Amino acid sequence: MPTKLPKSFYLQTDVVSIAKQLLGKLLCTNIEGQLAKAIITETEAYNGIIDKASHAFGDRNTPRTSTMYMQGGVAYIYLCYGIHHLFNVVSHHKDIPHAVLIRAAEPIEGIEHMLERRNRTKLDRTLSAGPGTLSQALGIDRTLNGESLTGKKIWIEDAPLLAEKDIIITTRIGVDYAAEDALLPYRFYIKNSKFVSRY
Repeated sequence: MPTKLPKSFYLQTDVVSIAKQLLGKLLCTNIEGQLAKAIITETEAYNGIIDKASHAFGDRNTPRTSTMYMQGGVAYIYLCYGIHHLFNVVSHHKDIPHAVLIRAAEPIEGIEHMLERRNRTKLDRTLSAGPGTLSQALGIDRTLNGESLTGKKIWIEDAPLLAEKDIIITTRIGVDYAAEDALLPYRFYIKNSKFVSRY
């Protein structure tokens, strides 16, 4: 029987560690009765108010970022370029805005629903190897912003931790504006996975 990650998982205080731990776990959604699951293959850590790449850098608590300030264990979903919904896992305790962006995942269940949402006919990396396409495939949009990750609409199921040798560590994608913080080794992905976004 699959086990949902408990609330305590999301209350860990090291967002970089959480980003690595999430690799291999199952991201699940149940949207209007359509169950879908995908293995998380790529993540990025965002270290709150001290991280120049974070929406909450400098303690920016705005209507957009307020979800990041909630207690860990909720979904932070925002619209990028007015097109793509990006899904983040909020972690740490209330008022400490840590988050992990889920950048890519490998579909394993409910693939027919994902194909329909993405207007695709076959399963390949383009289905969910990118943060925007991943959200679209799994039916994730801003209506789920602030939703509990231990509920019935969106959740993450546990899986064994990956060995360090199976994890690739790099800098994050698309955060050149973050100056020296753009060079932080905060992106993680599963070695040899086809379902990883391209640099």
